[in-house]
Amino acid sequence: MLVDADNLDPARLRLVAAELHDAGPEVRVVVAGHPARLAAVRWPEHAVVVEASGWQHADVTLAAAYQPDDGPLVLVSGDGDFALLAQRHEGPVLVVAPEAGRSARYRSTGAVLDLVHEGPQRLRDFLAAEPG
Repeated sequence: MLVDADNLDPARLRLVAAELHDAGPEVRVVVAGHPARLAAVRWPEHAVVVEASGWQHADVTLAAAYQPDDGPLVLVSGDGDFALLAQRHEGPVLVVAPEAGRSARYRSTGAVLDLVHEGPQRLRDFLAAEPG
């Protein structure tokens, strides 16, 4: 799971973090963003949290953390910066984004979720069926 903390509001990030606490350490999580945004959320102990300030630094950090394979991938981002990665990933992809952040490129992956409007069940099911 790659979490771009700079592109979601703290309330949405807290919803994601709550699900990660329940998912357990078998789910690989990398979170990057501005230190103030990261501090607004209690991330699970197993998450790799990287302070990345400045334009696109969080994106670069997350791109470097990406491991191409055919396993499951959860992308948490409010913009379309990772849409191409989602489209090219060989395994199943779930994009967690606010309604306004659902670019057409993300929608083409077929699995986009807004936790605020749709609830966490699809994320829970995805993590339970395909941890990683």
